Amino acid sequence: MTKMGVKPEKQSPKDAEAVNHKLLAQAGFIKQEMAGVFTYLPLGLKVLTKIENIVRKHMDKVGTEILMPTLTPKELWEKTGRLETVDILMKTIPANEVSRLKNDSEYIVSPTHEEIMTPLSAKYNLSYKDFPVSFYQIQTKFRNEPRAKNGLLRCREFRMKDLYSFHTSSEDFGNFYERMKEIYMNVFAELGLGNDTVIALASGGDFTKDYTHEFQTRLESGEDEIFLNKETGVAYNKEVAPEDVQDENKYERFNASEVGNIFPLGTKFSTAFEYDFVDADGSRKPVIMGSYGIGTSRLMGVLVEKFHDDKGIIWPENLAPFKVHLIDLRQPEKASEIYDSLVSSGVEVLLDDRETTPGEKFADADLIGCPFRVVVSEKSLAAGGVEVKRRNEKESRIVAIEELQSALG
Repeated sequence: MTKMGVKPEKQSPKDAEAVNHKLLAQAGFIKQEMAGVFTYLPLGLKVLTKIENIVRKHMDKVGTEILMPTLTPKELWEKTGRLETVDILMKTIPANEVSRLKNDSEYIVSPTHEEIMTPLSAKYNLSYKDFPVSFYQIQTKFRNEPRAKNGLLRCREFRMKDLYSFHTSSEDFGNFYERMKEIYMNVFAELGLGNDTVIALASGGDFTKDYTHEFQTRLESGEDEIFLNKETGVAYNKEVAPEDVQDENKYERFNASEVGNIFPLGTKFSTAFEYDFVDADGSRKPVIMGSYGIGTSRLMGVLVEKFHDDKGIIWPENLAPFKVHLIDLRQPEKASEIYDSLVSSGVEVLLDDRETTPGEKFADADLIGCPFRVVVSEKSLAAGGVEVKRRNEKESRIVAIEELQSALG
């Protein structure tokens, strides 16, 4: 930790309200630069990367990864009629007169990428034989959120996976749409949220007049109110809930946080860009589209809201920045030896080699939340090894050094 360049704070930021903001900032995962904008520090970047790699693994089954630009020509947004209607849309302009004299153009800072994706697909996929086709990216997005608060749960700059699919028939689109529901649920299951995540009907917003589907994770601090029909299993966001949702015998009500969404776009964007395909009989027909989003940085915040206690974060093992938090209590040679052995075996280890008190090291280990805490001390060595404790358990035990790897699973 002495070489990481960042260390945990004694207290959480005074302006932090949400649990995820308090813990992630205090533990040294993120640093707020302004409302809704964060730097991802070494620990935070490791977790974010693991989340995105899990998402990427599942998206590779249904789409091809690309990377689109953040800056978008205004003309594309004028073409779809969304330039004056999207209420979180942002733009970039020259910051000063010197810059303006070089180039005074204005660009849209993309909150979503239908305006880029549709003409891109139209360039390469024109025959019915080219379909279905889908593309996705994991990229930084910008939205003019009116209430940029709650840490990573609502940001003006954030990370998102967005996938776009293109189809020649409603039937083909419907099949893909249902498959995406399954894939999304697999993603959330691998992230440890599957049992607490439901698919809820929601408003189409600016995208469509039809229902869309949100993936809502049960969370006491969640901003959304969900009503689950106990008989049918259908869940509704409050904004589209039936009139009888106050019937407690029929509906379960709970707070939740949106972790993903999928939208049936129909021909809205293909019509705007005159994107038709040539069918087998030679006729031209509009392409049917869908879009599918997962907020990867938001997921990081949801995970902390979900998995923590009064001491700090409790990361799922597959998402933790390190599997082992190795604490050296004045046994540097033995600690280095154990560190090298574990790392050479492929175990991710955070070595706390700071010159500070044992109490501070223990507190920081709980705060950071790695699955295993391993303590190397004169006392543990005299007892026959190292002290091992799981983050989600109270009791520790002495494990012989030669048996440590097997004890870590």
